[in-house]
Amino acid sequence: MSNKAVINTDQAPSAIGPYSQAIKAGNTVYISGQIPLDPASMEIVSDDFEAQARQVFANLRAVCEEAAGTLQDVVKLNLYLVDLDNFAVVNRVMEEVFKAPFPARAAVGVKALPKGAQVEAEAVMIIGD
Repeated sequence: MSNKAVINTDQAPSAIGPYSQAIKAGNTVYISGQIPLDPASMEIVSDDFEAQARQVFANLRAVCEEAAGTLQDVVKLNLYLVDLDNFAVVNRVMEEVFKAPFPARAAVGVKALPKGAQVEAEAVMIIGD
């Protein structure tokens, strides 16, 4: 018997490829990369980087909540930025949506992201004991 479960919510964008929004294995939840898509329209929310970053974290929050967790349960966060000059902005947004202790994190500059997004984030969350 498998202890793997698919996590899916309509409060975050549906997958735009052959993947799940998240997979729960035991008490660990692996959250797929979220880009700044509005879940209802499946369109990028804005050309503004800060608005995109806020939507990415809103999408992550929705998946966390569907898995019976919160952003505070995230232990590892990977960020992908098309322009590393936006690093200070994403840090400021993170300070608003996470409380200390902050998750471990990597931030990587990339050439491009799906649908022309400027930022993407994936996460690992631990829930329960």
